[in-house]
Amino acid sequence: MVNQTESFGKFIELKEVLVKSDGRTILNIPHAIIPADRITACIGPNGAGKTTLLKLLAGLITPDSGVITYSFAPIKTALVLHHTPLIKASARANLSMVMDADASITTKQINTFLEQTDLIRLADSPAHKLSAGERQKLCLGRAILQKPNIVLLDEPTANLDPNTTEQVEGMMRQFRDQGFELIFSSHQLAQVQRIAQYILFIDDGEIKEKGPVGPFFSNPQTQAAKRYLHQELLAD
Repeated sequence: MVNQTESFGKFIELKEVLVKSDGRTILNIPHAIIPADRITACIGPNGAGKTTLLKLLAGLITPDSGVITYSFAPIKTALVLHHTPLIKASARANLSMVMDADASITTKQINTFLEQTDLIRLADSPAHKLSAGERQKLCLGRAILQKPNIVLLDEPTANLDPNTTEQVEGMMRQFRDQGFELIFSSHQLAQVQRIAQYILFIDDGEIKEKGPVGPFFSNPQTQAAKRYLHQELLAD
């Protein structure tokens, strides 16, 4: 793995982390320090292990071996997967579910989020009938209301139209202003360049390269990263 000498105010450190499934290695990270004080994007081919890494950082799964440590406390994460399930109820009811997990969340906060995202007009509509973009904003709202210190997003704008993508990206930029750190995965390289400050390039279950966004795109250091960028830019 190409790794530059870096110092971060907040970080997550992985040592000898191994995740397997049905005898197949999904993640193999001997050592990595992931910044938690800037917007970080995980990129790489399909099946590279990006979603597994996000689940690992969220504590949704545990490694088969290895240790994950955080340089800060408390550790409170919120993970929004690409296909986050919603219950068969209204948009407001889906959003209000967070009140069961955190009694400090108020109805006023629920209403404020609905108004800020223009979902108030759909508050009583069945959540499963909302558009893909409206459902995604609802899922992001559930994450934000829990006041995590790290928000983890898996392909947050996949299959969204340009207008909704812009709205979701706006929410992502606001996370840091609200005191949340952001780590997200994306196949949209233009989006990564617009939003991210730091890159984790994952390929075949390994972090092959990482560093600031600008140098990574202008001068990738590994053949795997060069090949991936070339293929994705051609596809765009």
